[in-house]
Amino acid sequence: MFGLIFVYLPVLIIGLLFHCLTELLLVSFFIHILWHYYYLKILNDWLWNSKSTVLPHGKSEWEHAFIGIHNMQQRHRKRRNSLASVISRFREGSEALPDAVVVFHKSGEIIWCNRLAQFLLGFKWPDDSGDNITNLIRNPLFVEHLKSREYDQPIDLISPINADKTLEFRVMPYAKSQRILIVRDVTTYRQLDEQRRQFVANVSHELRTPLTVLQGYIEILAMQSEAGTRQEKAISVLDQQTTRMCSLVEQLMTLSKIEGAPSINLDEKVNVPALLKQIENEALTLAKKKRLQIKFSIEDKLQLLGDEMQLRSAMANLVYNAVNYTPKNGAIKVIWRTCETGAYFCVMDNGDGIAPEHILHLTERFYRVDDSRSRDTGGSGLGLSIVKHALSHYDSELNIESNLGEGSQFSFVIPNSYLI
Repeated sequence: MFGLIFVYLPVLIIGLLFHCLTELLLVSFFIHILWHYYYLKILNDWLWNSKSTVLPHGKSEWEHAFIGIHNMQQRHRKRRNSLASVISRFREGSEALPDAVVVFHKSGEIIWCNRLAQFLLGFKWPDDSGDNITNLIRNPLFVEHLKSREYDQPIDLISPINADKTLEFRVMPYAKSQRILIVRDVTTYRQLDEQRRQFVANVSHELRTPLTVLQGYIEILAMQSEAGTRQEKAISVLDQQTTRMCSLVEQLMTLSKIEGAPSINLDEKVNVPALLKQIENEALTLAKKKRLQIKFSIEDKLQLLGDEMQLRSAMANLVYNAVNYTPKNGAIKVIWRTCETGAYFCVMDNGDGIAPEHILHLTERFYRVDDSRSRDTGGSGLGLSIVKHALSHYDSELNIESNLGEGSQFSFVIPNSYLI
């Protein structure tokens, strides 16, 4: 503003004195425009043609404009260098991961992948940039997994370039419209897991015959022993431990069958009310000595599709656990009814309860809250592990609620898709 006054005030004064104001203003405007055009050309050449970072010289407002643009460039350059450093560190970190990493748009176009993705998945970088990921990984299960947009659980698939390898695919949302695919070679882990299951199943099967023979001879010895003698007590202990061993073998075989089953047969109808009636009769027989009050609340027409053996294992283990660990004169309630999300099963007792630090570990194999109590009740530590694996085939999880001195509640919900 002051620059304009400084330039045009003398022109106005001279023009008024010599009566040539119009001519002087036109000449002044023309010179002023040429002056601005000159500096505009300098700015244009500096921004688009010159590679120099040296600030061009300017006068008046143009000097301030040059300085402002130069400072803005410096800030952008620092920001760009910082962003490039972050991207470089991200790529270096991704290359150091033991897993294949692929970044892609939610519509499927590949943005970037690390070197391990080229070895595990056969990608070619940067040739595959922009290609749809389903064109390179054409497994129908993977395509369906992407479409479902439910990425809570990983999926195991055969490698697209090596049929002998099993890969674990895990998809995670990234930013607003991007996804990250992490792929891990789990061939060795799956083989070891399969070998473990086969070993347990084979050992359990081989133990059944000698245990059956032992039980037969123990029964013969029990009939021949005299009441009240040390021989009778020894035979009683042998009988108890052999029975416990047989129960452990049966549970190991059940667990192996459930783990080894890839999925359940949805063509089989399971009459759950009739199944629970059998479990109720067995529970009442087991609870006679402890004088437990057992109440079953069953919705008579609520049936499922699935595997009866697995459902029986899950439900029976929860009920028998309640019978075994509820003290004398206690109460147990079993519920089977429909709920908003499916079929609800619950076993409640008023026993001693479980400390919070144990609850997270209860479904682990052979985990016991109290070893001495487990020995007294014949517990093996496998019951809840069987329940966990059986429910995994029904897309369900075991929910445990317990407080010391207030009893426990074990429940699960079978989704609506399994209801008849």
